[in-house]
Amino acid sequence: MQATIDLRSDTVTRPTAAMRAAMAAAEVGDDVYREDPTVRALEERVAELTGKEAALFVPSGTMGNQIALLCHTQRGDEVIAGEGAHCAFYESGAAPAWSGVQFVFAGRGGLFTAADVEDAIKPPQYYLPRTRLVAIENTHNRAGGRVFPQEDALAIASVARAHGLALHLDGARLWNAAVAAGRTPAELAAPFDTVSVCFSKGLGAPVGSALCGSADVVRAALRFRKMLGGGMRQAGVLAAAALYALAHHQGRIAEDHEAARAIARAMRAAARHAVAPATIEEPETNILYIETPGIPAERLVEAARRRGVLVGATGRSAVRAVTHLDLAPEQVAPAASALAEALAEVLAQPRDRGAEGARA
Repeated sequence: MQATIDLRSDTVTRPTAAMRAAMAAAEVGDDVYREDPTVRALEERVAELTGKEAALFVPSGTMGNQIALLCHTQRGDEVIAGEGAHCAFYESGAAPAWSGVQFVFAGRGGLFTAADVEDAIKPPQYYLPRTRLVAIENTHNRAGGRVFPQEDALAIASVARAHGLALHLDGARLWNAAVAAGRTPAELAAPFDTVSVCFSKGLGAPVGSALCGSADVVRAALRFRKMLGGGMRQAGVLAAAALYALAHHQGRIAEDHEAARAIARAMRAAARHAVAPATIEEPETNILYIETPGIPAERLVEAARRRGVLVGATGRSAVRAVTHLDLAPEQVAPAASALAEALAEVLAQPRDRGAEGARA
């Protein structure tokens, strides 16, 4: 039976043997009482890495983002974000449900500028929603793992401060952004009041994220975490995996980026000789998007599956592949070849006008 290479997400990784050993040996306590030493060690380490005063371990990136919204906003407020932002698009409508906020989207394709923020801020009239927060996602998932330009982030922060707005960084893949930009996570996080980071994506831990910010914000976040059901007990077993990942897996993230570029090269070569059009974006990090206008995304997903590679549809004619820790170096070439063959197959098929268009 053909082995399966799973490129649906970088969340599909499994703990390494060494990570499992670290988890088994973790010293634990009751974290609701704030007595788990391994959780506290993780929080101190991630606060240091992001350049923030404090951090809070949470079960998921969704919870980290939603706690940040609760900390920064009141019901009826408006949040400025990029198109396709995770906190608005992939979190089950949590923001309006829990925080009572609405979103206004700035720029195009997930990225935006200080001028876009200026245009999006509402005047201070009582009959308008109050603009309260600017949220940036780095890297931006639906934009294809693009790195948010730091110069734009700094300019946006300046505008936000001038208008009294808070700033949140959804840094679920901040580790990837830092490697691609040649900067430290702390540099990228510096303009923001809060930053959420994930341990179960590029770093390969099984569970967990952290929300980082000032000590006052993290104290408020602790209460919200409990309200949302995120108070865990002997969570040091999970925190140990994240600590191991921070110590041992940050240095290899560039390998994932190169693997994504190698797969993109093979798929572009396959598309070059096809009659039907296809767009294969050059990955900045570990996320690759393939768009096949007029061809349903599920055709490519199925053609890849038959060749032993799992990818995911993200729109009517858009497919995503994500490289990660569990993609071994010797699997990159077979994955690239299989996806190139799958793309050539679907591009030779009749187009379906109903599948025109791609991801939002």
